[in-house]
Amino acid sequence: MVLCSSCELPDDDGGGDPERYSSYKAVTLSRTDFENSTALINSQPVEKSGKIYVKDNYLIVNEPNKGFHIYDNTNPENPIKIKFLKVLGSTNLSIKGNTIYTNNAIDLITIAIKEDFNSINVTKRVRDVFPELTSPDGYYNNSSSDIVVDWTLKDN
Repeated sequence: MVLCSSCELPDDDGGGDPERYSSYKAVTLSRTDFENSTALINSQPVEKSGKIYVKDNYLIVNEPNKGFHIYDNTNPENPIKIKFLKVLGSTNLSIKGNTIYTNNAIDLITIAIKEDFNSINVTKRVRDVFPELTSPDGYYNNSSSDIVVDWTLKDN
């Protein structure tokens, strides 16, 4: 007969302590820093591409949990990087007219595009629409009141 009096196993749904069980560490921001993090910045190298979108003569490529690479696609044989739209925790977007709708980690935001991607303005934020980002191995960050915007592999 085997007795296990102090065995702790992670929850099947990934709800176990990520610090103890996950191979990843949560990247978090305070609510204030998080809400002020969306910005249009200089182009960045693509590290990991996600979904691809087309808007007029622009290609928009998602960098999961980081934002969107914006290319001038006037000449489809030679797209030119022009900007990076930093939207932490983003994985998807929709565009209608000059408005982008995207997930900003747990929030839904709308972004007005101005002057052919020369400037943007976050026009609306609906808080807590989406579930918290889980780690690649399925854990939540239950230990912090900050917002999870990404996960990084732990140094072992």
